Amino acid sequence: MNMDPVLYTGRPAETRIPKEERCYDLLERLGVPFARVDHAHADTIEACHEIEKTLGCEICKNLLLTNRQMTELWLLLMPGDKPFKTKLLSKQIGSARLSFASAEQMLRHLDITPGSVSVLGLMNDSEGAVRLLIDEDLVKKPFIGMHPCINTSSLRIETRDLLEKLLPAMGHAPTFVSLPWDPDAAEQA
Repeated sequence: MNMDPVLYTGRPAETRIPKEERCYDLLERLGVPFARVDHAHADTIEACHEIEKTLGCEICKNLLLTNRQMTELWLLLMPGDKPFKTKLLSKQIGSARLSFASAEQMLRHLDITPGSVSVLGLMNDSEGAVRLLIDEDLVKKPFIGMHPCINTSSLRIETRDLLEKLLPAMGHAPTFVSLPWDPDAAEQA
């Protein structure tokens, strides 16, 4: 049996779990074309590297962050291989002591589990509890890769469609941040 990943256009013919189906419904309703690769669980950036070859673009890193009091949430999208230090982002957004959100927060606000965090989860944030942060280096690329709220498929869409169609439809305007490729040098500066 051939296990090489295959690039598909559009949604799968077979029915998937409801949160994945909602992603395809949203993309189709907005007229956002997408390519898709189905694969084994890919819950780390390292696991996504092989998928990226077939997908034809980088799958971005998606981090759900919270403040110390757990009263504010941010979804950070950034290039997958870019290192991340909370201290450097904290300074830019004016919130001290950022940490990773809990699995319960992910499920409650985005209907996502750890390893499947995706910008598409913002369609489930009906309370508007999550603020979106996008690293400026990510939007310089023509395409962006993401999971459809489950880490057994990955999608490729045009970055322009994310910014001009998806985010407005989900009611989340991004705040652009500038994170360094060398966080240790930036921290010492």
